[in-house]
Amino acid sequence: MKFGNHLLKAAMLSTISIASLSVGSVAFAQDTAPQASDEADENVIIVTATKREQTLEEVPVAVSVTSAAAIERAQVRDLKDLQTLVPSLRVSQLQSSANTNFIIRGFGNGANNPGIEGSVGVFIDGVYRSRSAAAISDLPNLQRVEVLRGPQSTLFGKNASAGVISIVTAAPSYEFGGSAELSYGNRNAIVAKADVTGPISDNVAFSLAGGINKADGYGTNLTDGSKTSERNRWYSRAQLLIEPSESFKLRFIGDYDKIDENCCFVGNIFDGPTGNAIRAIGGRVNSRGIFSYTEYQNFNSENDITNGGISMQADYEMGSLSLTSITAYRESRAKTNADSDFTSADLIGQNRGDVDITTKTQELRLASDFDGPFNFLLGAYYFNESINNKQALTLGRDFRNYANALTGGAYTGNEALIRALAGIPSTAGQFGGEGQGRFEDWDYKNKAYSIFGTADLELTDGLVLTGGFNYTKDKKNIASDIRITDVFSSIDLIQVAGAAGVPAVLPAGAVGNTTTLYPRITACPNTNGLASVCNPFIPFQALQFLPPFLNLPNAVEDGRTSDGKLTYSARVAWEATDNINLYASYGTGFKATSWNMSIDSRPFVSDFVAGSPAQGAPITPSAIRTAGLATANLTSGTRYALPEEATVMELGLKAKWDRVAFNLTVFDQSIKNFQGNSFIGTGFVLSNAGKQSVKGIEFDSSFNPIDALQLRVATVYLDSKYDSYVGSQFGDISGRSVGGIPKWSTTVGATYTADLNDGKALVFNADYHNESNTVMNDNPANAQYKREVNDLSAAVTLRFDTGLQFSLWGRNLTDAQYLSVIFPSVVQAGSISGYPNAPRTYGASVKYKF
Repeated sequence: MKFGNHLLKAAMLSTISIASLSVGSVAFAQDTAPQASDEADENVIIVTATKREQTLEEVPVAVSVTSAAAIERAQVRDLKDLQTLVPSLRVSQLQSSANTNFIIRGFGNGANNPGIEGSVGVFIDGVYRSRSAAAISDLPNLQRVEVLRGPQSTLFGKNASAGVISIVTAAPSYEFGGSAELSYGNRNAIVAKADVTGPISDNVAFSLAGGINKADGYGTNLTDGSKTSERNRWYSRAQLLIEPSESFKLRFIGDYDKIDENCCFVGNIFDGPTGNAIRAIGGRVNSRGIFSYTEYQNFNSENDITNGGISMQADYEMGSLSLTSITAYRESRAKTNADSDFTSADLIGQNRGDVDITTKTQELRLASDFDGPFNFLLGAYYFNESINNKQALTLGRDFRNYANALTGGAYTGNEALIRALAGIPSTAGQFGGEGQGRFEDWDYKNKAYSIFGTADLELTDGLVLTGGFNYTKDKKNIASDIRITDVFSSIDLIQVAGAAGVPAVLPAGAVGNTTTLYPRITACPNTNGLASVCNPFIPFQALQFLPPFLNLPNAVEDGRTSDGKLTYSARVAWEATDNINLYASYGTGFKATSWNMSIDSRPFVSDFVAGSPAQGAPITPSAIRTAGLATANLTSGTRYALPEEATVMELGLKAKWDRVAFNLTVFDQSIKNFQGNSFIGTGFVLSNAGKQSVKGIEFDSSFNPIDALQLRVATVYLDSKYDSYVGSQFGDISGRSVGGIPKWSTTVGATYTADLNDGKALVFNADYHNESNTVMNDNPANAQYKREVNDLSAAVTLRFDTGLQFSLWGRNLTDAQYLSVIFPSVVQAGSISGYPNAPRTYGASVKYKF
């Protein structure tokens, strides 16, 4: 079989739709350990497309493929665990079960803001999961998981600028069978799952699958002794395969899953100056170290997440042409609430979120299977999504006393004066009163259309030229209804200071900005060089973290974006020998505008000063003020982040012999306008990096010195940096390395299968994952906080030829400790919090296959 001669054929049509797209561009299967005699030989991973077979080693794009057998042996429970087998992938669990960030080759975003689609796309059986809350359910009855590295556009209707995670489940079978599994581990961890498949008639087959995953939390709330970072989730899945004829088949899939957890544990890393103020009002902050896995919270967090959907795939063979249609409808809902200050003091009363997502997609593909040197794939894709996002953050009963402690009593001591000067009636409520806050209601609609395709031309025996394209048109509309009831945040403390007696005109020779009424003195001592002119209320501005909000659309901002982009790829592939394949490729990718759908959405600077608005015809200077929309304390920022534009250049070598196989990729990848979304202690800042790039090397290998033993090594080197990032929330960080991205990531694994008598076998499996020491985030002030990952997992399984097997397993067996993410503590300037990794887990399981 020639390298690339049927490159498109493996990507055109498959009984599992995403397999036809992703496996058609994969490189090397990272797991090839031999299994029981009745299972397929994993040394050759096959994908069936247009009723013919092709090995993964023959197709020229970098992808890691992890089989169901490998996931079972490594006791991978969900996508978060998968990163220990795939060093190019990083998965971070953030502040709730609904927020998970996927990163490939150092690129990734999309958590903490429903207006942001991830740069890493997640597909399950060909259906795009647009937000992390809809993609984190437990792994179902798998066939494999594929991680495609680099921008994907020409074989996917939905563009993904950084990469793709493709989950492929097993299709229904006409042979009756199934499995049942029960596992128990420390922290009362229970995993139970079962599946069954079989025929209904000669041309109809079904499958049913379901499971639960429960475990006590590894974090302890010292306030009441309750546990956090628990597991409590279940899933169900039903499929129907109908084949009316040899040339036509339908596959229906319905699924539903639910998560109801107290998550996620946050520990104190640095107890800053605000810690004493919290203790002064009777609160407690845990300063014993984050790896004590203890914290203080007033109430347990709420994470109530449901996902469900249906899809239909139709495949129709028309001689040398094949037509595939994938239709899907999905709903996702995430209801969350957390005590976000993570202290026993009630500073933040509620931090609620209620996000409803409805997604409809339609994909059509026409593929050829000609005998000659030319083949093609042509497709069209439609995406329609609506999101309703309700958020609320309220002040707690202790916030007023906390603000008073921070200001040495001046917060309440000056309240009467400030209220009188600002004209705030007593009926408006106390400064910092319990229950005051922000209440958000967002409506978001996104429609996108694309056409895409690839063409494959064999120039000569073993030399194939491939070109592809994708044109996407993406339109988004957004509207908000946001109310701010925080009395103190609505006051212009600069103007109030003027009313308190600051001179209306600066003395002769003074340098400073003035208005008609009052000088805009913004510091004490003032920045004009006049020691006698002082604004005593400026220190209180730090407590105004819920300023007024300008709703969308309005007279200046229409709440609409429209993006269009042509992306393309070109590749030359050469089968040098029967064992060695080479390729060189260049590709581009795209991700449309992402809206800042949070309280931190602010009008652009261009709408406050001379210039044109982001959308529409030119306007007069200071458009917001001219339109009468500039309320007190309204500031500029970002409404949305500009589209991402990705490029990648790759050189690849793949080699496979009877006992040795390896894959080497050298790449240079970048994204212009990378969309960064960073937490600053009181909210998130959405901005564009001018350019983020990474140069790297990926190597993975498999060696079978004897039939019973397989050794695996995979390593990734990443030189990731911000070529240009002038407007980050930390200032100009151009030229700096990207925080949280290690230079080296390595996975080493081994599987030994000892055949015993009477058809029994004993299988030993171990995997070790290392990430080199790296700075945690992009803030130069936090350069001292670093992480290094050393994770050892192992399992031993006794397998019988009857289908019964018993396993003992453990993850993070050395109980290594490292940080996942750090961030500024909420409304506690100078303090730092973070998420630690999960401690050691272990247990036993029994499984029966029939």
